[in-house]
Amino acid sequence: MAESKMNRRDFLGTASTVAAGLTIVPRHVLGGPGTVSPSDQIKIGYIGTGTQGIRTLMRFLERPEIRITAVCDCNRDSQDYIEWGKHEMRNRIRRFLDKPAWGTENTGCRAGLEVGREIVDTYYSKKSASGKVSPCSAYEDYREMLEKEDLDGICIMTPEHTHATIAMAAMKSGRHVIMHKPLSNVLSEANLIAETAQKTGLATHMFCAADQQTTPMIKEWIDNDAIGDVNEILVWSNRPVWPQDLLTPDEKPHIPDGFNWDLWLGPAEDRPYHPSYTHTLFRSWYDFGTGTLGDMGHYCFYQVWNILNPGIPITVEGSRSKIYGVVDGVSKRIPNNVSYPSASTVRWEFAEHDGKAPLSIHWLDGGIRPPKPEEMVMDGRDMPREGIIYIGDKGKIFADFTGGSPRLIPEKAMQAFKRPPKTLPRPKDEIAQWIEAVRGNAPSGASFQNVQPFSETLLLGTIAQRVTEKLSWDSSAFRFTNNEEANTLLYRKYRQGWDLFS
Repeated sequence: MAESKMNRRDFLGTASTVAAGLTIVPRHVLGGPGTVSPSDQIKIGYIGTGTQGIRTLMRFLERPEIRITAVCDCNRDSQDYIEWGKHEMRNRIRRFLDKPAWGTENTGCRAGLEVGREIVDTYYSKKSASGKVSPCSAYEDYREMLEKEDLDGICIMTPEHTHATIAMAAMKSGRHVIMHKPLSNVLSEANLIAETAQKTGLATHMFCAADQQTTPMIKEWIDNDAIGDVNEILVWSNRPVWPQDLLTPDEKPHIPDGFNWDLWLGPAEDRPYHPSYTHTLFRSWYDFGTGTLGDMGHYCFYQVWNILNPGIPITVEGSRSKIYGVVDGVSKRIPNNVSYPSASTVRWEFAEHDGKAPLSIHWLDGGIRPPKPEEMVMDGRDMPREGIIYIGDKGKIFADFTGGSPRLIPEKAMQAFKRPPKTLPRPKDEIAQWIEAVRGNAPSGASFQNVQPFSETLLLGTIAQRVTEKLSWDSSAFRFTNNEEANTLLYRKYRQGWDLFS
């Protein structure tokens, strides 16, 4: 089928399409039942092939509606990545590719551009009747990929400080976007890409556990007065499970071969390369990540906003752990103005609106847990490492961190509870939601526009972790009314040539 780039994206945005005088043939005619014809596949470029990128890459490859035709990463190939268990990544890849000996020669956790390309080509070859496929293109620079490749959309799995930069470039070129949370590690950028998604009408999605099946059920319970008006929420996490409270390194090691440090920095201020900034550790630094709150908070806050829709907070206040060291025989506090804490608490306040009671949300991380509720004491239950409690004026709901296994507490309240009928639809998995949106059907529940309110809330929290004052927030004016230092943290200090607002 001869088609222009824009015609092809127009095809994908229409359920039954006739463009340039040509009709898409139904998939069952070309490929048989359960298959997707090449003309009906969504062609995507995949940006970011580190550990989390490869984990998610394998999920995309299994979707017949999607074809990954290009991969991109500024690190060519190395074995210095950080994983959640010894040989975790190697074993995942072995199982996925059905190659028991894959990576036997590796001395560390291997990832990067060439690994991503190898996985894509190997998987598609195994699925091909002939065993042969057109090789996947590979790029160091996402800008070159966007310019040269005929893509319908892109997936962004890079460190957080480059999310908005890449998403803006993709949307400006007319590509749909799906990416890992957060929208950005800077609030002004997060709002910018949400506004751009709204203006362009492109299909967008942010991974944030937007397919949790119990979320509509909890909403049904609360809407049917299971615990009355919710006025407080407690959320806690045992994360980080990576080093935080890091200090600027003094060493200036050699930049590894095949690693484009300038591209990795992207919009962030220039500094010498150091491995403490890259791979899993990027999330620890103000300039590159959002700490534990941003890394984990999106997974539970998506559920809260779908259940209660509290809007935007009017105040936020944070506290954090401190670093001390012994200097010349004296214990002294070591100042840290570059990275997120090992443990913190944040509290947001929301005004009454749309008939909903005023609400406060308390966040605790680093192993800090709230006091055990009396209801759990009555039941003889332990407080888990992570969890969430909805507190209403008539009762409480306890659930796992993302809302799984919800229960009224104490147990006698759950036993007496008459569950309301199922009235709300249950969500599709996250990739399926984006595919539907690309096809021009239902928009994703986690489109950039939809996640903007709780993204704003979380990014306000990351600012509150960095100042000592309770902050008053005026969302319409986009400023804190009582702290100019905090206002400076709403924006990024861009390197020349990277400013998204110029």
